[in-house]
Amino acid sequence: MTRTVAIPLWLLILILLFAGVTFASHFLFPSVRWFFRLRMERAVARLNSRLQRPIEPFKLARRHDMIQRLIYDPAVTRAVAEEAHAQGIPESVAFERARAFAREIVPAFSATLYFGWGTRLARWLSRALYRIRLSEIDLRDLDRLPGDAAVVFVMNHRSNMDYVLVTWLVSGSAALSYAVGEWARVWPLSGLIRLMGAYFIRRRERGALYRRVLARYVQMATAGGVTQAIFPEGRLSLDGRPGEPRLGLLSYIVEGTPERTRDVIFVPVALNYDRVLEDRFLIRAHVTGVRRFRPPLGEVLGGVGHHLWQRLRGRFRGFGTAKVALGLPLSLRAFLAERHGHPTQALAAELMARVRRAMPVLPVPLVARHLQDGAHRTRAELEVLVRDDLRILSLQGLGLPGRGPAKIVEDALGLLAERGVTVETPEGLRVRPEELDLLAYYAGSIAHHFER
Repeated sequence: MTRTVAIPLWLLILILLFAGVTFASHFLFPSVRWFFRLRMERAVARLNSRLQRPIEPFKLARRHDMIQRLIYDPAVTRAVAEEAHAQGIPESVAFERARAFAREIVPAFSATLYFGWGTRLARWLSRALYRIRLSEIDLRDLDRLPGDAAVVFVMNHRSNMDYVLVTWLVSGSAALSYAVGEWARVWPLSGLIRLMGAYFIRRRERGALYRRVLARYVQMATAGGVTQAIFPEGRLSLDGRPGEPRLGLLSYIVEGTPERTRDVIFVPVALNYDRVLEDRFLIRAHVTGVRRFRPPLGEVLGGVGHHLWQRLRGRFRGFGTAKVALGLPLSLRAFLAERHGHPTQALAAELMARVRRAMPVLPVPLVARHLQDGAHRTRAELEVLVRDDLRILSLQGLGLPGRGPAKIVEDALGLLAERGVTVETPEGLRVRPEELDLLAYYAGSIAHHFER
């Protein structure tokens, strides 16, 4: 037992390596995971004490456990068997496909990252670029929503800033879980987005198995009371107007109604901007008809460089106002009690109608509405036209800019002139012909308020 055994150095190193890995996997890693899990639970308990809508246990479940629960769900296992039969493949192969889909969809929420860094970054970025407006009345209305209901924010999609803006604005009430598209499935962005609680959607995937896995995740999250944010349009607006709703996620929520004990409250959210960061790319996609556009790297870097140079010289005045307005909340339980058959289409139409009714009216869209025809107009003429518009909007009970017609025209023209959209001439304001599409894009965001 005490004899000396001679072994090659490489074999000794290999034995020590295996011993180290075994020790780490069986003793060290579990202890470290337990330590950080305990700290996270304490941090979440402190957060929940100040949040209006505490973080639900479903959102805090270990990602591995959530994936296992999802792929062994009876509806998913049936879909696996149907996929195997339809494709003529072994069930084990179809099951691995479902597992891959689940790994892609399920987030890995980190309360520390979300509230420690994510919301702070969102607040800083929003304030650095825009003058933010949100009604205190709307915030108080959020606080009055039933505490045991699952809340789903239903939003129009104007910009990728939508995610940033709404994340910050509701951070005092809840942690949002977003549905994000394929654009975000790139490393390392994908990992960061998962930690923020978002889940991925393949919008072009039509396979029955994928749709079933996604549907069951959405239904489980809703049943678990997770606060979600969805864009019924499914994509960014190319012409500035709120688009027609798609039924995907809404249909999954409606289909999951029988298994839920809690109500779902939909909160319509309307967002509008004096300047959308991606406006020229979106307009180009609308004009060319090529939706899958890729902004040239040089153009993006040039824009960022110009912005930083303006900041260094103290000449950046901001991109104007970004405003969020909440529409009238809708109870799914009450809505279904009045509908029969397949109500998803009616639900989607009603929610988007409420989003449109709540759409904020801002200076640039108001002024763009009267410049998009390319006609020369003086500032005085614009002030008269804007005053008439405000009168029409006030009769509809809409929230108006907290500025008079003269200030609205001054602010809007300042932002447009800074971008080279308008030019002052002795005859009045002249719009560059190549910028008419840009003006139509901004005017489109509020056009429906005047189409009655």
